[in-house]
Amino acid sequence: MTHMRLWAAAAIIAVVVVVGFILSVPRARDDGRLSGMEKTSPIIPIVALSDTYKKGVHTITGEVNVQNVCSQVNAVASVVGDAANPEGITVAITVTGSDDVCLQLPTSLSFSTTISAPPDVPLTATINGSFATTTAP
Repeated sequence: MTHMRLWAAAAIIAVVVVVGFILSVPRARDDGRLSGMEKTSPIIPIVALSDTYKKGVHTITGEVNVQNVCSQVNAVASVVGDAANPEGITVAITVTGSDDVCLQLPTSLSFSTTISAPPDVPLTATINGSFATTTAP
């Protein structure tokens, strides 16, 4: 009678392993399309900006979250609109990665840029050409 229990247990384990394998292997019809739950709207990056105005010059500093510590951040400010009557300042932030082996740990990197413009003009930011949400640090 013990041999029958042993064979039954072995058969159950074999069925579980085979079914688990069949369910875990990708199918030919799975061509990379996203299912309804995996579709997401684009993530708008968040940039923390701080503006200090002194003697006609804005010093804009900030932080942006990046994927790893090997990334580099560069920021360039430009006046939006007419130079005599600007509508605002846009900070174009460029985040570049590295091909080196790097610990994939999200981190925050700082940047700074300066520009001459009148006081009290609004600030906007872009990251790699996409508009970003700005917050105070």
